[in-house]
Amino acid sequence: MSLSTSVRRAPLAAAALVLLATLTACGDLHASDATAGSAPSASGESSPSAAGASPYVEAGAGDGAPHQNENNAYRREGEMEPGHAKDAEREADRIRPVIERLWKQRTWDPTTVRSALLRLGYEEERVTPDGKRLGGTLTVREMFARWENDGYVTPEGALVALRVHDDACVTAFVQKSNFEVRTNGPYPETGCFEPPYGH
Repeated sequence: MSLSTSVRRAPLAAAALVLLATLTACGDLHASDATAGSAPSASGESSPSAAGASPYVEAGAGDGAPHQNENNAYRREGEMEPGHAKDAEREADRIRPVIERLWKQRTWDPTTVRSALLRLGYEEERVTPDGKRLGGTLTVREMFARWENDGYVTPEGALVALRVHDDACVTAFVQKSNFEVRTNGPYPETGCFEPPYGH
């Protein structure tokens, strides 16, 4: 190979190396000293960061996962006005003994739970197919399906939601192992019901 051929290939090789370095550096965090990956503290000293921690962390993200708050916004219940929260507590106190009695009787199918709660004077909530509420405040449904072994399984039990105000709910569940009655604000996608995991 002649000298002129190797001289012509040198700029091409240099350009390829620059391109390769640029592509492989994407997303890397670089530091100018030996403490790469650490941020300087207020005093000007550097401190080590957690191994593998992402440089892209939302403020308030508990475990430091990128977009933790954004990804779980659908699981955050709305705020209740104080007066509405008291109204919801009052209704929860009416519902709790009924749910507990059904649990002790080992009766937790949605039909029986609905019937027992309607006897308290609640009206079943009616909703159009596109989600517009037409009236009523009580919804009783089967438990959310969950993945077990090789498919989805719907466990025995019932989920209960009572809309006390637009911003205040009573939710409950009753199943073989336990029951719960609590108050909460509505969720962005599922109303009074707490959404299942796996959005």
